[in-house]
Parts: sequence; structure tokens; C-alpha cells
Amino acid sequence: MSGLELFAAALGVISVWLTVKQNPWCWPVGLVMVLIYVWVFFEVKLYSDMLLQLVYAGLQLYSWWQWTCVSEAKQGRKVTNLGWLGVMVSLACSTLFSLLLGAAMANWTDAAQPWLDAALTGFSLVAQIWMAQKHVECWPLWITVDVIFFWLFLYNGLYLTSTLYALFTFIAVHGWREWRAGSVLEA
Repeated sequence: MSGLELFAAALGVISVWLTVKQNPWCWPVGLVMVLIYVWVFFEVKLYSDMLLQLVYAGLQLYSWWQWTCVSEAKQGRKVTNLGWLGVMVSLACSTLFSLLLGAAMANWTDAAQPWLDAALTGFSLVAQIWMAQKHVECWPLWITVDVIFFWLFLYNGLYLTSTLYALFTFIAVHGWREWRAGSVLEA
């Protein structure tokens, strides 16, 4: 564990908690976190996760814009349901992306866990996009991904980051409850 990993983990907790509370400051805090994690994951050869953090940097900016600027009344985006078809199409695209990335990582890098890391990357991207668009379905996907990330990081000796993802899991459960109960879900 490094001081850098500790700082990134602390920012991660703050960012996800702010997300649950639908506070748009979650995105700039998250931007700093993901930029730090690029280096952390590079050091342990989780290259798909490193690339994921770079993509997250762009998605943090997109999400901040979605939450603060996209609305007819300029009140920010409302929590909505994605719908069964949207969920299935997104997950199918994520599966295809995960297989392609896994094959690339397995064949062209010395990645520590190329297939699992790629799958988690693919499904995390979908969860992040759903979160940016405030689809309540982001939370159960985050719960699933976070549980698996917990074990991946534990296996790779990133004990603090593993603990962070255990905490993310509990926060995601809370977020799912809060977004479903506290918001009027639109179809």
C-alpha cells in the first residue's frame, strides 16, 4: 500500500458517497481519484483497469455535464429506469467489448488477470454510463462488479483498494435503495 493508493481510496469513498446523494461534485472528486489510480494499476500490471481509469477521466467530465447541464428546466438530470431492452443491449455490447479486450490483453501484454480484468472493465464502463445518465440500474451492476473487483484486488495484493471496493459495495447498496425510494422514476 502506498500513500498514493490511500489518497485515491479516500477520494473514491467521497466521490461515491456524493454520487449516492446526487451531488454533482462527485465528478471532479472522482476525476482526481481515477487519474491517481492510473498509476496504481500500472504498477501492479492491471492494464485493463489502468485503461478503464483513463476512460473514466473522460466519463467524469461527461457525467458532470450530464448532471448539471442536461435538462429542459436546467435542474439537472432525473433518475430514470433504463428498461429491459436497454439493459440487455448494453450488457451484450459490454460482453463483446470484454471478450475483445481480454483477448488483446492475453495475447499482447503481460497483464496479471487479462480476462477477468477486461470483463470488469467492460461492465464498469456500462455501469458508469448508466450512472452518468442516472439510470437506477447502475447500482445493481456496480454491486456485482464491486464484489468481483474486491476479490481481484485482494488477490493482487492491493489490500486497501480491495477494502475500498468492499466499501463501494455497501455504498452501492445504499445508493440503489436511495435512488429507488427517494426519486420519482420515469420510464
